[in-house]
Amino acid sequence: MSSGLPFGFQPGDEDPGAAGNPLGGLDQFGAMLEQLGRMMRSAGTDSGAVNWDLAKQVARQHAVADGDPTPTSPDASAVADAVRLAELWLDERTTFPASPGAGRAWSRSDWVESTLPAWQSFIEPIAQQTQATLGSVLSGQSPDLDALPPQLREALPAGMEFGELAGPLLGMARQMGAAMFAMQAGQGLGSLSREVFGPTDIGVPLTSDGVPTLIPTNVSAFATGLEAPLDQVRLFLSLREAAHQRLFAHVPWLRARLAGAVEEYARGIHVDLDRVAEAASSIDPSDPSGLQDILSSGVFEPQDTPAQEAAKARLETLLALVEGWVAAVVAEACQDRLPSGDALAEAMRRRRAAGGPAEKTFATLIGLEMRPRRLREAAAFWAAVAADGGPAKRDALWSHPDLLPTTEDLESPHDFLARSGLSLPGDFLAGPQLPAGSDDSDTDSDADEGDPSI
Repeated sequence: MSSGLPFGFQPGDEDPGAAGNPLGGLDQFGAMLEQLGRMMRSAGTDSGAVNWDLAKQVARQHAVADGDPTPTSPDASAVADAVRLAELWLDERTTFPASPGAGRAWSRSDWVESTLPAWQSFIEPIAQQTQATLGSVLSGQSPDLDALPPQLREALPAGMEFGELAGPLLGMARQMGAAMFAMQAGQGLGSLSREVFGPTDIGVPLTSDGVPTLIPTNVSAFATGLEAPLDQVRLFLSLREAAHQRLFAHVPWLRARLAGAVEEYARGIHVDLDRVAEAASSIDPSDPSGLQDILSSGVFEPQDTPAQEAAKARLETLLALVEGWVAAVVAEACQDRLPSGDALAEAMRRRRAAGGPAEKTFATLIGLEMRPRRLREAAAFWAAVAADGGPAKRDALWSHPDLLPTTEDLESPHDFLARSGLSLPGDFLAGPQLPAGSDDSDTDSDADEGDPSI
């Protein structure tokens, strides 16, 4: 892209956005391409559905926006000590052994660099399917050449058919789409890096080495305003991180099942082209923030179909089972040992119920919204299994995906537990106990009541 307009487009005096012109707004479109072109040239080239060079550049810029100190030696030592103690406590509460290696400390930029390959595996199928859908629509268009802007008609060689022009335009659209997906992914991941505590905080395996990792800057920020001391907050988060890593390391099918659920969801993607066109027409070339506003508005988010809703429900249930297992194991490990354990667990629950950064970013990147009520049901389920059959019986359910409860089983676990030869504790409830005056909804209305801090 060496000029302000795509190849074959020339500036003119006529209004490119005049009524009746189906390809109007060429000046604005060209300016947008020029802005994207500058960013793509500065970030290198990428031939995939997402320009990952650009995505990493944008993510790193957002990660350091309000500071990104490199962990100091005391930071690293504090994390290693907390992880070491967490592993000892978890040894008594789960049959999954600890991963080799001491705990480590990352900066926010380290998190971006180290987790980007995993994000590619989750985001790429979404981007590929979206671009394929958009491309099939564009390649099937055969507009009347008389309807094209005069400047474009005059630029075409005599006798050229629109189909001969569609190829270059489609290639340009793919390149532009790769850049726009990159900007959306980069902004989301950069923002997420300022909030997460480690590579497992959103419930998906973003690393493969099994080493528990924390971001000291974010841990300290979370502890600010809480009554719990920093060392207890660090230990609690180390327990969660180490428990996640044990589960991912010793359930070999889990990573592939999560990725498969995302791909299944991606196969049903449909793009609302009218919404995209409307958003593009509103861009002001003189306002660089306009493109960012469009990207963050969710204009490229997929429109759910019944098949997608079913795939999303299965993915949501699996993620809830992961988070619920971690919550139950950590609660057992903290019992009578960590004075602030219950309060910190409640702070984490409220953080998710209010739609924390992890939930919001995951929703933006793959269109998935976690339901706090389902997380509580999963945690109660795992606690009930352990109460009757112990950690061995609970962890054995992860040996094969067919052994796990379904969404319906979580809503009414009595039959499932009976089939598994387990009994329910007398005080076990299938659904969550909500405070008086709140409703039993997926929006978790009780999260807004009172001060969420400890």
